[in-house]
Amino acid sequence: MGLISEFKTFINRGNVMDLAVGVIIGGAFATITKSLTDDLIMPVVGWIFGGVDFSRYFVRLGAIPEGFKGNPQSYADLKAAGVAMFGWGQFLTVMVNFLILAFIIFLLVRTMNRLTHKEEPAPAAPAPTPEDIVLLREIRDSLKK
Repeated sequence: MGLISEFKTFINRGNVMDLAVGVIIGGAFATITKSLTDDLIMPVVGWIFGGVDFSRYFVRLGAIPEGFKGNPQSYADLKAAGVAMFGWGQFLTVMVNFLILAFIIFLLVRTMNRLTHKEEPAPAAPAPTPEDIVLLREIRDSLKK
């Protein structure tokens, strides 16, 4: 029963629930970021570079199977057929997606830190040294001479 009670204690902590909520929201947020990248940013980047669709950039490593009915220039068709490919254009799109997601999360964490961070009071000026301590120091210095 020790293991089960330990597990109950672990589950009942707030951090586990916070983590679960974070994972669920993160998954939903990732789909929004993917759409932002695929539907808004990459088309603009493609337009800037002359109508380039980055998913079309790949190197076919395997043979096209017999009976293939798709477009041999289409990354999606070849991938669906199970052809081995080096899809560097698709990888570039995923990297842009990751960088956008990481930057947005950075901005969120930075904002939360600023909202929750309490300004530390400035250290007070040191209190003046009492006169009796000053007098004792003068006596000590005189005795040293």
